[in-house]
Amino acid sequence: MRNQGIFGDVFTFPLVIRACAFLRSSYLGKNIHNHVLQTGNQNRVHVVNELLGMYAKLGKMDVARHLFDKMCERNKISWNMMISGFTLNYDCDGAFEMLERMELEGLEPDDVTWTSLLSSYARCGWNQEALKLFDSMRMGGIRVSAEALAVMLSVCADLVAFNKGKLIHVYVVKCGFERYLFVKNALICLYGKHGNVDDARNVFLEMDNKNIVSWNGLIISYAEAGLCDEASAILSQLERSGNSSAMRPNVISWSAVIGAFVSQGQGEESLDLFRKMQLANIMANSVTISSVLSACAELVALNLGREIHGHVVRALMSKNILVANGLVNMYAKCGCLKEGHFIFEKIEGKDTISWNSMITGYGMNGYGEKALTTFHEMIEAGFQPDGVTFIAILSACSHSGLVANGRKFFDMMIRDFGIKPQMEHYACMIDLLGRAGILQEAIDIIKGMPMEPNVCVWGALLNSCQMHKNTKVAEQIASQILSPDLNETGGYMLLSNIYSASGRWEDSARVRISARTKGLKKIPGHSWIEVEKKVYMFSAGSTMQLGFEEVYCVLDELALQMESENHTSDDSFVEEDGEEEQLALWAQ
Repeated sequence: MRNQGIFGDVFTFPLVIRACAFLRSSYLGKNIHNHVLQTGNQNRVHVVNELLGMYAKLGKMDVARHLFDKMCERNKISWNMMISGFTLNYDCDGAFEMLERMELEGLEPDDVTWTSLLSSYARCGWNQEALKLFDSMRMGGIRVSAEALAVMLSVCADLVAFNKGKLIHVYVVKCGFERYLFVKNALICLYGKHGNVDDARNVFLEMDNKNIVSWNGLIISYAEAGLCDEASAILSQLERSGNSSAMRPNVISWSAVIGAFVSQGQGEESLDLFRKMQLANIMANSVTISSVLSACAELVALNLGREIHGHVVRALMSKNILVANGLVNMYAKCGCLKEGHFIFEKIEGKDTISWNSMITGYGMNGYGEKALTTFHEMIEAGFQPDGVTFIAILSACSHSGLVANGRKFFDMMIRDFGIKPQMEHYACMIDLLGRAGILQEAIDIIKGMPMEPNVCVWGALLNSCQMHKNTKVAEQIASQILSPDLNETGGYMLLSNIYSASGRWEDSARVRISARTKGLKKIPGHSWIEVEKKVYMFSAGSTMQLGFEEVYCVLDELALQMESENHTSDDSFVEEDGEEEQLALWAQ
């Protein structure tokens, strides 16, 4: 058209401007804007309105504002375009300023204006303000659109305001908006966020039409509820049912399920799923990589972690804070503190998680003093420690026997930083004192706890009793371990072992009988080994694994070699039953 010398007009310019916005092309957009000026259409309100929308989508709100201020004539669409533009670019203050200017010029905001402002508050995380605005709209008799209700459902999901969300669901049905796809998707998100996976699934099944957002909403609902197998099954169902690229699992689908397996301690499954994702030619994002690195850290799969690191470098993701923190955590937990510290030092925008990962790494590898030094460096750098920081530092003190430092940091947490100790902090303190043999002080702390101690706290104390062969204290807390509220196998096993080590076989048997009466079963321990970037899991006492005969032959040879070199294991706490007999007995 231009090659033939034909210029655009008031009808063609809006269409071409929208195309530039859709393509996110600043170059084309600027050229079209120049053509608008050359043809004298810069005073056509509907043409300039489209330019405002285009610059907003291109993230150039300064240009949009300049253009808006120069307009000779504005209508309500002009104002709404600007408010929507600021909303799109997460500028709540800019959106609210436009609303105030609009009202000062005597224009009454319409439902589009209010919906844009609601969206602005929601996108900026101003959820309480969004709720207040929504209530004001209802009280003021302003018509609430389907778009506004979808925004409010998302706000209620983020705020965990489930009752408010259910009321909005009723209003959705009353207004006849339940047929809208984006409203249904928001409902799935609402119910999923609150763990009501059945309701989320019912909304999903009621939908005549679904898109990838619908499927991802359901997958995320199950994933966040910890229902990994169900989330994986829905992912497989989506793979089978997808007849177009738009309806096949995307990176969000895969990442949600991978993250769910990691959060439930099922690292092997998450890595298997990651391999399938790669075979499906889905490009991993920072969330995926962070989850996979966490799995490598928990499985101590260093070689695989290094392979992921190589992928991070090739994908130019090294500067992403989520990925960088994941790398620090992975290397630290795999014992490669030099690599972890090197990456930590290169992070330009360190956050609290970065520091926590480094402190945790030093602590769990026995470098307690280094963990304390890193903590002080964190404070000097202007970072505020959180509850996780103090769990890491108390654990570091425990593993390095730094009792005095542990006491100091526990007091500092409360006194200097106003952090209320949680169950995990108390468990760390009990472990710290227990390892040092200061059992009475540990008991006194438990007695002074503002909440009922859980199995982690009692387990830490009982483990110390086993370590120091203190049957007396173990008996004192036996009633707590055998409490009907603490149906946890580990405590029973520890108490049984303590009795066995003291030669009190009848008491040991009584504890095990009590466990069996409650239906508790001993869960066999697992260990992992990485060979050629593949992780193998071994279960204690299992003879069902591939190649177990060769493994046990090597173990027997090592045992004979240890015996010949006068290396003996500490079997003072091994029960009279063998490992396989123990498993059978506890499973009865």
